[in-house]
Amino acid sequence: MFGVVPKTLWQKRTPPNELNQILLGENTVVVRTGAAVVVIETGIGNKQPAKMREIFQNKEQLMGSPAAAGVSVEEVTHVVNTHLHFDHCGWNTTLHADGSVTPTFPNAKYFAAAGELAHGRLQLERDRVSYLAPNYDPVIASGQMTLIDLDGVSGFTPDDARLRGKEDLPPVKIQTSAEILPGVWVEEFPGHTASMLAVHVESEGAHACYCGDLIPTHNHVDPTWVMGYDLDPLRCIEERKRFLKRAIVEDWLVMFPHDHAMPAARLAWNDKGKPVVKE
Repeated sequence: MFGVVPKTLWQKRTPPNELNQILLGENTVVVRTGAAVVVIETGIGNKQPAKMREIFQNKEQLMGSPAAAGVSVEEVTHVVNTHLHFDHCGWNTTLHADGSVTPTFPNAKYFAAAGELAHGRLQLERDRVSYLAPNYDPVIASGQMTLIDLDGVSGFTPDDARLRGKEDLPPVKIQTSAEILPGVWVEEFPGHTASMLAVHVESEGAHACYCGDLIPTHNHVDPTWVMGYDLDPLRCIEERKRFLKRAIVEDWLVMFPHDHAMPAARLAWNDKGKPVVKE
């Protein structure tokens, strides 16, 4: 989680256990806009093989959380994935006892970056373990998925969803607008992946941003503390700097995807000019 940062430094912020593991969250955000119910990120899901469950020790608790918060899966109207790594879109779909996999939110429109699906289809050695088609192919098959292509130059076309052994899938919808619905919109912050999205939420002058794995926890606000999982760590550093300048000046509530202890915080510059959690 801390890449090349020495353990002697990062363990001061988050002490590991005897297996060198740290506790992480799988933080999902629900936004109510009146007519719409938006779910940002869907966690790790229930489709991991036994070896992955043993490694990650995921609790598969998300399906109980909406009910506890008074949200039914049927009333969710929009689902937004910052990217398509298995730990961010796992509950897009649900594995049932009979082996079938269906969309978890039956009445929702799903949104992800076009470049994410295109990259996931490549199944490259570096990160193919992170892209599990059962997390998103059933949503494409149901017609619920819209792919966001903000610059319109990714080369991804509606028919590409059927390529690379996916000829049975229907064409997928492409959107070039950043807006999910009024007050909720996305922005690309490449680095962790080439097409990762952050999700902005604005209401009555307040601004929150779910930053995806650009800044996975509050212990990663230092721009240089990037992860070993980041495909382009140098780009990630520059994108963090761009993000932090705006988030601090405009006093955004920054929502972290993997912070169990502090899922959201406002940030500030300290007396040395470094970003820190605002007191």
